[in-house]
Amino acid sequence: MGLFTKILIANRGEIARRIIRTCERLGIQTVAVYSEADREAPFVQEATEAVYIGESQAKKSYLNMDKVIEAARETGAEAIHPGYGFLSENPEFVGRCEAEGITFIGPSADVMRLMGSKLEARKQMAEAGIPVVPGTNERLETVEDALAIAREIGYPLMVKASAGGGGIGMKLVQNEEELQKAFPSTKKQAVTFFGDGAVFLEKWISNPRHIEVQVAADHHGNAVHLYERECSVQRRHQKVIEESPSPFLNEAQRETLLSTALLGVKHLDYTNVGTMEFIFDEDRNFYFLEMNTRLQVEHPVTEEVTGEDLVEWQLRIAARESLPKSQDEIVREGHAIECRLYAEDPKTYFPSPGKVKRLTLPGDEARFDFGIVEGNQLTPFYDPMIGKIIVHAENRKATMDKMWNVLGKMKVYGMKTNLVLLEAIMKNEWFRKGEYTTTFLEEVDLDLEGERGNS
Repeated sequence: MGLFTKILIANRGEIARRIIRTCERLGIQTVAVYSEADREAPFVQEATEAVYIGESQAKKSYLNMDKVIEAARETGAEAIHPGYGFLSENPEFVGRCEAEGITFIGPSADVMRLMGSKLEARKQMAEAGIPVVPGTNERLETVEDALAIAREIGYPLMVKASAGGGGIGMKLVQNEEELQKAFPSTKKQAVTFFGDGAVFLEKWISNPRHIEVQVAADHHGNAVHLYERECSVQRRHQKVIEESPSPFLNEAQRETLLSTALLGVKHLDYTNVGTMEFIFDEDRNFYFLEMNTRLQVEHPVTEEVTGEDLVEWQLRIAARESLPKSQDEIVREGHAIECRLYAEDPKTYFPSPGKVKRLTLPGDEARFDFGIVEGNQLTPFYDPMIGKIIVHAENRKATMDKMWNVLGKMKVYGMKTNLVLLEAIMKNEWFRKGEYTTTFLEEVDLDLEGERGNS
């Protein structure tokens, strides 16, 4: 069928701009959809054409399936790229696209539905012979059921919403009293945020490492990995810094992890680009955490070390082409680190929207995937991420040093940002040694006084 002539991007900000760049290189026209808050956003101007789809609130614009589908029909877009967030992992939206004869750039609705349920994902991975964290594989209806099973598994435990994500619908409990309180509240939160009250229990893994594997598979039975990313620097269960390769793994462990991830991909008959996420315990045992059936925020880390364009891979797979490369042809070189720049207080993590009065980026020294330019307004309606800073060098030390230098040259004025936090991490001895876990930001005392005078 050949590559697409025109695609609609059902997203906004930096990921919309990122998709536009690849489409421009490939000669594909793009349709941006935008909300009231994004009228002046760069991605609206950079797309071939743009369609207004509603008010600033996401549910009235970017989450409105009818408006998005209508925009695709009106502009003659053959395919829709969902980016990440919003409708990117919504199987109902995939079905709507199929019904309209529009190609969804991502996996099938059936696989998305399986992986969208943490309970179903656990079952599928266990069937594939992939280790999962000890816990329940069935939804728990009553607190009495939860208490009985908790006695078998042992505390501490996580109470989790099966449909949860982004750190929502998760509670750590240390004993029966805490479980009795957390179970109904998590169930209620699951219904409120995800429309699904399914809740399960999982053994708490203390001081874990969070390491994910980038995978890709086509419609012709081919599947490959593009190596791993370490994502253990997090706040509120959301990633702040990612790097590849992981400083934690030796080569034998890496090979085992990568081959295990491909087992899961093949078991699911997965197609397109995706990410298999794992956690490692203190004894270096690893367990399946979840699968993201979309492009990840941190995909540039993989692109920098492999030289591959993952958006192009997505487009080619969706157009029913074979994978661009075989496993043997995918080579990783050097080291890459990504820092997420957020408009938020670096100590409390509270969002800090405002007008970007000044934005200075040393563009010749790093890759900047930013959704805004100087003069834009950062609104409170969406995620507070301003953009991503990605650097690549021959080894990890050189990459950290390069990132430190780049961060020092950046100027972001108009709102609070976490720039000083990113700088402090790059200089921290535990981070530099690679000896950090997901509790790093909670346990390490970082100097956030802004010694270099940024924002």
